[in-house]
Amino acid sequence: MRRPSIKAAAAAQILPSGQGPIGAKRLGRWPGLAGLGALFAVLALLAATALALGVPRLQGRVNDTARLLSPDAAARLDSQLAAFERTDSTQVVVLTIPSLEGEPLEDYSVKVAQAWGIGQKGKDNGVLLLVSKNDRKVRIEVGYGLEGRLTDALTGRIIDNAIVPAFKAGNFDAGIEAGVKGIIEGSRGEYTAPPETEKSSGHDDNAFFGLFILAMILTALLSGMPALARAGIFGVALPVLGAFFALPLAMLALLLVGGVVLGLVGPFLFRGGRGGGGGFFIGGGGTSGGGGGFSGGGGSFGGGGSSGSW
Repeated sequence: MRRPSIKAAAAAQILPSGQGPIGAKRLGRWPGLAGLGALFAVLALLAATALALGVPRLQGRVNDTARLLSPDAAARLDSQLAAFERTDSTQVVVLTIPSLEGEPLEDYSVKVAQAWGIGQKGKDNGVLLLVSKNDRKVRIEVGYGLEGRLTDALTGRIIDNAIVPAFKAGNFDAGIEAGVKGIIEGSRGEYTAPPETEKSSGHDDNAFFGLFILAMILTALLSGMPALARAGIFGVALPVLGAFFALPLAMLALLLVGGVVLGLVGPFLFRGGRGGGGGFFIGGGGTSGGGGGFSGGGGSFGGGGSSGSW
């Protein structure tokens, strides 16, 4: 009879009978989902990149790419904003676009304001008035340095009382000019209007609350599953719930990415104990574009302002 080799005997002592290498049995339970999770991660990153709406070239203080303004109104706005910058050093830029192409209004507004660097570096005194024609949405994006005067509530009143009524009547010249006038007066502490009753932030609170609850439940139920398999499930479940709440296509792509990441690290994030600090930060600076002798000064934005629709 052949005697077992030294290696075989050692393996028999280390591993209990009927078990393979450590973790092999556990990973073997979910081979398909593990591969699916990795595939979702790659596809999600590609989708998020492809769906991102680009930032247009900064042409001047008035960038009417959606052709909403008459030439006379555009000229008046440019002259008014140039004079305001000379006297108050505050930069206000108008941008109209045909469509957001599924990208969230607030995200795109911050992206444009940062890329253009509206406002002076260090003072962060820039404002972007963004209008999306086909989406029928408008936003006033406020730089860090003006958030004390152009508060979310005040910019909401400017949108509701000055911009939206004119837009509903089809008069974009009057709406944008009234909005710019309100921004100038608000930054000087001179704007007066009836207080708004209730203002939505532009995000669907129910959707995000539902996503948070689902993430907690899935994390608890699937904590014992291999990370890649868990990522595949999260990468499917969160976008499906987002579609149920009719979130934009770009947001669904972000949920796909977030779902995969949450599936990989979720149990560590929701595990009891001491958690890390943090917060949200957007870097300063940004590139400045520009024709006509106008460019941004390196101002920074952090999401202050308000949104509306007509």
